[in-house]
Amino acid sequence: MKYLIIVVLFLTTLQSNAQESIHQTKDSKKEKMIVYGSDSCHSCLDTKVFLKEKNIKFTYYDIDINKIKEQEMLAKLQKANISIHTLSLPVIDNKGDIFLNKGNFDEFLKVLGEKIKKDEN
Repeated sequence: MKYLIIVVLFLTTLQSNAQESIHQTKDSKKEKMIVYGSDSCHSCLDTKVFLKEKNIKFTYYDIDINKIKEQEMLAKLQKANISIHTLSLPVIDNKGDIFLNKGNFDEFLKVLGEKIKKDEN
């Protein structure tokens, strides 16, 4: 019973921290694209290269290292009604528009490019 209480308190704290981070980034980073990924993910690294080539300003979080940002990402996915059961990195937050790589990386880059063009116009 003691362990159950500890686990519940831990999860509650994580959720609170993630929600707080969302509110902070919502205001302070509204103008930037956020990329959640992993440095061990080839698609994530290729996405960073793609955005740099397009001169797009973005903030990158390695969720393997930054667990607070991982929780933030999961909360954003949940809020956007995107299932985390089939999660594939990278996850993009483009000014509140959340989308992710669904397996076809070329298609993902095409969608990302279209969203960039839309923002430029």
